[in-house]
Amino acid sequence: MRHPHSPQPPSPERSAEVRRRFAEEARSERPDLATLCLLVGAEADGALDEPGLDAAQVELDRLAGELPFRPGTPRAWAEALRNLLGERYGFHGVAADYQRLESSLLHEVLRRRRGLPILLSVVWLEVARRAGAPVYGVALPGHFVVGFGTASGETAAERVLVDPFDGGRLLSGKDAEVLVAGATGAELRPSMLEPAAPLEVVTRVLNNIRAWAAGRPEQSAVGLWAIELALLLPAHAARLRYERARLLVQRGEFVAGAGELEAYAEVVGAVDDAAAEDVRREARAARAMLN
Repeated sequence: MRHPHSPQPPSPERSAEVRRRFAEEARSERPDLATLCLLVGAEADGALDEPGLDAAQVELDRLAGELPFRPGTPRAWAEALRNLLGERYGFHGVAADYQRLESSLLHEVLRRRRGLPILLSVVWLEVARRAGAPVYGVALPGHFVVGFGTASGETAAERVLVDPFDGGRLLSGKDAEVLVAGATGAELRPSMLEPAAPLEVVTRVLNNIRAWAAGRPEQSAVGLWAIELALLLPAHAARLRYERARLLVQRGEFVAGAGELEAYAEVVGAVDDAAAEDVRREARAARAMLN
């Protein structure tokens, strides 16, 4: 029987299909956040098949159908979502959720009603959006939250922030400052309150998965697919290629890793000779491990 805490990866054929669809969705004119997050889940968990993907979308639709018709003001929408998702269905997070890969997988968050702030925010966003709410994600450093209202239309006083990790608690400006200070020690800046685009959200989800795997050497396969999905996004950091190469070496795939390091060194060499030479040295060291 499959251990509930360790999703098993999909077959190579299934993985290739999931990645093809992920890349297609990411490059579409209006990338769908729920679809992308569910495809991340399918790459993590081979048990998430097509009926499972459909069931997760149906569950988001069902939850949206339980919201009252057009609550009205941003605050009324925020309260309606809190009452439904936070209070009635008990979606929330606790500190222990940071230790679990499932907390970053949308299908598991829908099942367990627990997850990281960003995945709980995805549930809020997708349910609210389906119901017609003026809603957007807010990528505060270290703690993702949800905004109601239009980021430009209403005055700041009419916009409402909620924290899905805390059951949808409505946040005052001071609360948002405390969240940012607690996560990063930094001050809240207006730019931090701008709406996060779907691909920014997915990038952050994948970053979280990479960080989770980085602290667990036995989970290097998870770190690898998280990097490889991130590389399929239209905009990604060039350094991801370097991370992938180093991870291949760490996994004992010395030839592939060295080849990737050399390719990355070519890119870096155009702007920084010394850095490129460091990377080439790493590539030579990787090849030496074969002897």
